[in-house]
Amino acid sequence: MSKSNTRFKIIDILLLVMTILPPVAGIVLKVLFVPHSDGIEITGAHVFASLDLPLMPLIISEAQINSWLVMIALAFFCLYLTHGIRAHVDTKRAVIAEWIVETIEKLVTENMGEYFRGFAPFICSILALSAFSSLMSLLGLFPPTSDLNVVAGWALLVFFLITYYKMKCGPLHYLKSFGEPVPFLAPLNIISEVATPVSMAFRHYGNILSGTVISVLIAAALQGLTNLIFGNLPGILGQFPFLRIGIPAVLSIYFDVFSGCLQAFIFAMLTMLYIGGAFPLEDYLKKKAAKTEKRLNT
Repeated sequence: MSKSNTRFKIIDILLLVMTILPPVAGIVLKVLFVPHSDGIEITGAHVFASLDLPLMPLIISEAQINSWLVMIALAFFCLYLTHGIRAHVDTKRAVIAEWIVETIEKLVTENMGEYFRGFAPFICSILALSAFSSLMSLLGLFPPTSDLNVVAGWALLVFFLITYYKMKCGPLHYLKSFGEPVPFLAPLNIISEVATPVSMAFRHYGNILSGTVISVLIAAALQGLTNLIFGNLPGILGQFPFLRIGIPAVLSIYFDVFSGCLQAFIFAMLTMLYIGGAFPLEDYLKKKAAKTEKRLNT
C-alpha cells in the first residue's frame, strides 16, 4: 500500500471519528452534569452555566451545547463526503454528495427561481441542522429544536433575509408593498410581516416538543400498566417492563424520526417560499436595466 493511500485512509478515519465524537461528547456531558430523574419530569434544557453580562445574563444550556455539537458533526461529515472527490471519478461518497447537491439545487430552483440558485447551501444547512438536531433525541440527548430560543433564532434570520430581499428595490418600494393590494390593508400586512417569524418558530418548536412530551407520557403510562397487569408475578418477572418493549420504539419512529425530518423539510420549504415570494424580481430587473441604460447613455 502506497503512502498516499495510507494517508488518505487515515484522514478518512479521523474525519469519521470527528463526526461521531460530538454526539458522544454530548452523552458524556449529560451523564456527568444533568441530574437523573426516576419519575416523569418534563423540563426545558439543563443550564450548565450563567455568565453575567451588562445587559442580561448569558445562559449556556443543553440546547446551545447540543446545537454546536450537531454543527461540528455535520461539518466533519461534509468534509468526509468531499474528501478525495475528483472530476470524472465516481466513488460512493462522490455519488452521495452529488445527489445531495443536485437535489437541493433542484428544490431551490423549483421553489425560488433560478435567481436564488445560490441559496442551495443555505437551504441544505437548514435542512440538515434542523433534522439532525431533532434526531438527537434518539441518543437520549435534549433536541435543540425543543428549545424555542434556538428555533426563534433561525426564524429571525429568515425574517432578516425576507426584509433584505424586499428592500432590494429600495425602502420606498418596500413601504409601498404594505399597501397592496389596497391601502387600507396595510395594518394587516404589517401584522402578517411580524407574524411570519413567530409562526415559523412556534410551529417547529411546538411540533418537536409535543412529540417528546407525548413519547414520555406514553412510556410512563405503559410502565404503570405493566405494573398493574404483571406486578403480581413472582420475582424479577413482576418488575420486568413487558409493555415498554417495542411499543415506545415504534412510536419513536414517528415522533422522533418522521416528525423531526418532516418539520425540517417544512421549515426549509417555508424559508424558500417566504424569501422567494417576498423578492419583487420583475421590479428589481427593471430597475437594474434602467440603471444600466442610464449609465451607458452618460
